[in-house]
Amino acid sequence: MSAPDGAAADLLVIAKQPLPGRVKTRLTSAYTPDEAAALAAAALHDTLAAVAAAPARRRVLALAGTPGPWLPDGFTVLAQRGGGLDERLAHAFADAYDGRPLVLVGMDTPQVTPALLDRAGRALRGHDAVFGPARDGGFWLLGLRRPDERLLLGVPMSRPDTGTLQLARLHAAGLRVARMPELTDVDTPPDAEAVAAQAPGSRFAAAVRDLGTRSVPA
Repeated sequence: MSAPDGAAADLLVIAKQPLPGRVKTRLTSAYTPDEAAALAAAALHDTLAAVAAAPARRRVLALAGTPGPWLPDGFTVLAQRGGGLDERLAHAFADAYDGRPLVLVGMDTPQVTPALLDRAGRALRGHDAVFGPARDGGFWLLGLRRPDERLLLGVPMSRPDTGTLQLARLHAAGLRVARMPELTDVDTPPDAEAVAAQAPGSRFAAAVRDLGTRSVPA
C-alpha cells in the first residue's frame, strides 16, 4: 500500500454488496443475475485495489450490504444511509469526512487507476471540487474539499443529464471545479466489453473473457 506522505485527499468508495438480482441488473439483458453479480464483484475488487494503491491517509467504503473477500485491509467500512442515490452520496460524504478533502468513486469504473485517483486528490489543492464525467451523462468521480450535503441533495440521478446538473450545482455554489477525463461506467453489456478492452489486465476483464462475448437480444 502506498505511503500517505504525499496524499492530498482521503478516498471514498460507494458500493453495493455484489449479490445476484441487486447489482448490475441492466447487464441481465445478456448475462444471468449470477453472472452480472460476478462482474460487479470483479469491478468492485479492481476499484478497491486501485484505491488501496493510491496515496491516501484514509480509505473509506460506504457499503450497502456486508463486506466480502473482495475488501482489502486498511478500509473503514460505513453503512450507507438514505433513500435515493443523491441522499446516499450526500450522507457518504458527510459520514466519511474527517477534516480532509474527499474524493469519491463508485464501483462502476474498474478501469480507474491509482494515478487517476492521485490526480483527483491533488486537484483539490487548488480547487474546491473535482468532477469526473461519465460517458452516459452521469459522473464517475466527485471530489470535494469541504463536503456539504446541499451540493448533492435534490440532484436527479441516473439520467442522461445528471452530470450536467451536478456540475451546474457545484458552479452555482461558487466552487472552483477541476475536470477529470471522461470514463465509461459499466451499466450495459456493451459497456462491459468496452471497459474490459480498456483494462485488459484487470480482474474485470478476466471475468468478461471467462463469460464470453454476449449479444444483446433485439
